[in-house]
Amino acid sequence: MRYKYELCLFHNVTQHEQTFRWNAYSGILGIWHEWEIANNTFRGMWMRDGDSCHSRSRQSKVELTCGKTNRLAHVSEPSTCVYALTFETPLVCHPHSLLVYPALPTALQQRWDRVEQDLADELITSQGYEKSLRAIFEDAGYLKTPKQSESVQQEGGAKGLVFQTLESCNEAHKALSKEMKRLKSILTQHGLPYVKLAETSSSEHLGPRTPTDKTAELLRGDPGLRGNTL
Repeated sequence: MRYKYELCLFHNVTQHEQTFRWNAYSGILGIWHEWEIANNTFRGMWMRDGDSCHSRSRQSKVELTCGKTNRLAHVSEPSTCVYALTFETPLVCHPHSLLVYPALPTALQQRWDRVEQDLADELITSQGYEKSLRAIFEDAGYLKTPKQSESVQQEGGAKGLVFQTLESCNEAHKALSKEMKRLKSILTQHGLPYVKLAETSSSEHLGPRTPTDKTAELLRGDPGLRGNTL
C-alpha cells in the first residue's frame, strides 16, 4: 500500500493513502500534545488525539535524530493505532542539544538549581525531586498538567485549543508569537532556513521504510525546534 505522510512539528501528523479505492483513508494520526522527557533529556514528541481508531484515538511518537537535512526518514505502526516516526534534522546533532536544562528560561533554571540543592541537603526526597522537576517542565510548556490532559481527552479528544475567554486567547497568542520569534532566532543562528506552516512538503513511502543510517545519533534538539515541516 502506498502512503504519503505529512509531519508539521508542533501541529499534527497526517496520512494519505495513495490509491484509487473509493474509501481510501486520509486523516490525522495525532495532534501536538507534549514532549517525552527521560533523564532530563528530550526523548520524543507525542502527537495524540488523532482520528478515531477501534474505539480509541490514533497517536504518534516522533523521534528526532541527527541528519544532514530536515526530512521524515521512517514511519511505522508498532502497535494498532500507535505510530512511530523518525525525523532527521541537523539541529539535534550537537551532543548537548537534547538536554532540557539549557532550553529553559533563566527563572526556571534557577528553580531547578534550588531543587538540586534541596535534594543535596536532603530537604526533599528523590520522589519530591522528580515531582518538582515535572512541575518545572509543565510550567515551561514541555509537559501537559494532568488537568490539561484530561480536558483534551474529553468527548473523544479535542481537535484544537479551546479558550474560555477572549483574554486567555489573547494571552496564548502573545506567548505563541514570542515563542515563534525565539525559534526563528535559533534557526537563524544555526544558518538554517525556515518556512511558514502553510509551505509544507511531504514524504512518500511504499509502506514503512527504514532510514539508510540506522545508527543515526539520538541527540535531541532545542524544544522549540520547528525547522522545515514535512
